[in-house]
Amino acid sequence: MRGRKLAVIIPLSLVSLLVWLPLWLMLTGPLMGAEEASQNLSPVLGGADGKAAFPIIARYPTLRPFVELLFDSPEFFAAFRNSCVQVIPAVLGQVLVGAPAAWALARYRFRGRRFLRALYIALMLMPFQVTMVSNFLVLDRLRLMDTHWAMILPAAASTFPVFIMTRSFAALPDSMCEAASLDGAGDLQIFLRVGLPLGVPGIMSAAVLGFIELWNAVEQPLSFLRTKSLYPLALYLPSITVENIGISLAASVIALMPALLIFLFGQTWLEAGISTAGLKE
Repeated sequence: MRGRKLAVIIPLSLVSLLVWLPLWLMLTGPLMGAEEASQNLSPVLGGADGKAAFPIIARYPTLRPFVELLFDSPEFFAAFRNSCVQVIPAVLGQVLVGAPAAWALARYRFRGRRFLRALYIALMLMPFQVTMVSNFLVLDRLRLMDTHWAMILPAAASTFPVFIMTRSFAALPDSMCEAASLDGAGDLQIFLRVGLPLGVPGIMSAAVLGFIELWNAVEQPLSFLRTKSLYPLALYLPSITVENIGISLAASVIALMPALLIFLFGQTWLEAGISTAGLKE
């Protein structure tokens, strides 16, 4: 029996090491000096002859890339600020716009409700490439192209958070809403005092998923932003050359931190929201 367990554990451990290897390389890459990083990666980035190498541990560890990034790279802080300005209001907009819409779809019965839900699902399944032209035309007509609003407004109207919150609100027991109605609460009071507190798992899971998606978005800023001073971190990181490879690797580690922290702190809500969204109405 013990031999069978080892026969299963050992292959799984090897597979887990392969999964963790890219993350480990990303964490140890910024510890390489500029000369060591250039020597190891110049065959890929600089077109030099030979094969690229990425050691498991830096030969001469140093924190100089982080120092140069934090003290000598103002464009990094501008990109970080742009990401915060574009992502945080967009996530708040998803909650403020999506929660009432999800509550109406989940708790009210009205003509055309099924068609509206099917439309939401169809829009959710469409990739950005399908809706890119229509979004571009609307933003251009409103003269919002090349502004932060070009990133905020389309994301705030996303349908995926509505889908997540709809399933969460639909799982609430009808008896609680009926009891609140018998106590004299109106529709708005039921939504604010019953729906929102009990629907927190779905709301938080939608917010976590929305933050991670928008923080790593690349196609949207490439399509709607033209001025480089408005670029978020997702467009700052690809500017990797042999000269600033250490700074770019350090920037990738710092750029990962907000999304990682949001995921870790919201993991409980995310799991609860996903499990609730999987329940049948």
